[in-house]
Amino acid sequence: MNTLSTKKIVLGGLFLALGLVLPFLTGQIPKIGQMLLPMHLPVLIAGFVLGSPWGLAIGLLTPVFRSLLFGMPPMFPTAVVMGIELAAYGFFSGLFNKLLPQKNIFIYISLILAMVLGRGAWGFASWLLYGLDGTPFTWQIFSAGAFINAIPGIVLQIVLIPIIIIGLRKGGLIENGR
Repeated sequence: MNTLSTKKIVLGGLFLALGLVLPFLTGQIPKIGQMLLPMHLPVLIAGFVLGSPWGLAIGLLTPVFRSLLFGMPPMFPTAVVMGIELAAYGFFSGLFNKLLPQKNIFIYISLILAMVLGRGAWGFASWLLYGLDGTPFTWQIFSAGAFINAIPGIVLQIVLIPIIIIGLRKGGLIENGR
């Protein structure tokens, strides 16, 4: 096993662990967690740092493992839907980071595109799985869950993630997505 793959395995484990632990910061008040979206941060960063396949895997596994280990979020449909959403975040943040020019402005563009596509994946998966459960998934539920209630988390992601990625690049701790 070469050093690069060992480094990716270790970082993947770190991002997965952060995704499992960060929700404990808001766990006492579930509404705060639904607004700040603590599980999203390490998954989006994993996509930037490790690339699309790793971001997808970490995004898919984090809510499922958290449900299995701690019982939250509930496995069906919440953790399954979140797994699809976070997999999209991790995949698309890594993909756009690789495809777009390596200038700081494109970190923001990659992040916003990944966030929009991830929310779309969440909406589609919710519509499909809640429908199987007999629960209607309306446009109002989608807009509230994907955007209105998540505004604090969206702002946090747009402010914090680029600062982290720019700092890691400047410190030479990650390559520029290539």
